Amino acid sequence: MINLLEAQPQQGGMGGFWIMMILMVVVMYFFMWRPESKRRKQMQQFRDSLKKGDKIITAGGIYGVIKEVKDGDPTVLIEVDSDVTLRVDKNMIVADATAPAQQK
Repeated sequence: MINLLEAQPQQGGMGGFWIMMILMVVVMYFFMWRPESKRRKQMQQFRDSLKKGDKIITAGGIYGVIKEVKDGDPTVLIEVDSDVTLRVDKNMIVADATAPAQQK
């Protein structure tokens, strides 16, 4: 008589485990690491292309116009109001104030 309720030991269970682990890494690459890398490269390209007269937004939410950019200097001078200037690190510039707001 065949007993269907008996647990049969599985053979080769480790192969399935490694396939699932590899699939998880591939999914993480395409949905997390790759888009973040592309976004980081675009942001760096934006910061490298800043020039005098560009309207920008800082990470702190300050709107301003770039007044001075020096090559090799990690900071820029921005004008936030008439006769009010701030020196800001380029890495803290997060957006172009003239570009339309992007929907997330």
